[in-house]
Amino acid sequence: MKTLFACLAFVALFASSSFAQNIDFETKEVNYGSIEKGANGVRLFKFTNSGDAPLIISKAKGSCGCTVPTYPKEPIMPGESAEIKVKYDTNRQGAFTKYVTLTTNAKNESTTRLKIYGEVKRQAAPTPKSKENMFNR
Repeated sequence: MKTLFACLAFVALFASSSFAQNIDFETKEVNYGSIEKGANGVRLFKFTNSGDAPLIISKAKGSCGCTVPTYPKEPIMPGESAEIKVKYDTNRQGAFTKYVTLTTNAKNESTTRLKIYGEVKRQAAPTPKSKENMFNR
């Protein structure tokens, strides 16, 4: 009986003292809205390690070559916040929906998918100059 009690106490102690890292994002979606061609395509996803062990992001991958993520390479300590920077190529006109997939050691979410979406406005065709305006300089 003493052995059983000792084993249960050890398991309870181990379970209560286990460390875990958690990743909590302010938002997992960013709406660019309607933006001009060539506009700044950089947006930020802010997050916090709400666990009690270091959080490590081992990989961040865009769903295509037009979506480039940048992420912290160093561990994010418990309670600290950091950012994932995502740059979308705004020279591509039209509506878009793209994703960034993160691989982390977070216990609550080891794979996280971030979403960006919006529309890059099509440039209006230049208006031809009328003959009258060309001669009235």
